[in-house]
Amino acid sequence: MRAAFFDLDKTVIAKSSLMALGPQLHAHGLLHRRTLIRAGIGQLWFQRFGADDRRLEKVREAVLKITRGWDRDEVRQLVRETLNQAIEPLIYAEALELIDFHLGEGDEVYLVSSAPTEIVEPFAELLGMTGAISSKAAIDENGKFTGEMEFFALGDNKVFAIRELAERRGIDLAESYAYSDSESDVPMLEAVGHPFAVNADRTLARIAHENQWPLLTFSHPVTALSHSRSHTPFFVSALIVGAAAVFGGAKFQRR
Repeated sequence: MRAAFFDLDKTVIAKSSLMALGPQLHAHGLLHRRTLIRAGIGQLWFQRFGADDRRLEKVREAVLKITRGWDRDEVRQLVRETLNQAIEPLIYAEALELIDFHLGEGDEVYLVSSAPTEIVEPFAELLGMTGAISSKAAIDENGKFTGEMEFFALGDNKVFAIRELAERRGIDLAESYAYSDSESDVPMLEAVGHPFAVNADRTLARIAHENQWPLLTFSHPVTALSHSRSHTPFFVSALIVGAAAVFGGAKFQRR
């Protein structure tokens, strides 16, 4: 069996998922305006320079501090209620087409993100994906976030979760695909036979060139409902088959 693994932020959607949900979290009294402003500055930094492990660790610590005491069920409900309004218009059309392409080929398709499960799983469901790998925050006996992390889906941890999933599902990683924008996901890209750098930050672009990984540019945000899923788009099919042939000798075969 073959699979495709998609990073979320700046790969499937045009900005940070947490940043996109910020106004809704603020409106419900979960985030202060100052925090939103700082998050916006951080988003601009990541778009320009990328996010290495050190910067992402700082983000993780900041998010854990902010979310301490939040009610998990309240957050889940808020995300589901506001997903279309907050995040869906930011979905890249090119990502939707690729997801459709892999599903049409019979591949399993997973969203793999360091964002919390409460955000990632509803989004994977919205896109009709097979499942998701995401960070898991610790919850106390009252259903509140403790400010600690049980599992942080970043770097080598993503690879650990992917390999565990592959063993459980019988997925051949050598025949599988991965898509990401960030240098922090180099381990995930290296774990599969067919890695693709999408909207790559400077470091990932350099690594992709050195390893002859295909580089893709996604630039057309749309809503999930605006995209017909009745057929495999010719453009994306040709793009991926061509890139795989040039860079990896991969062959797509309908099963």
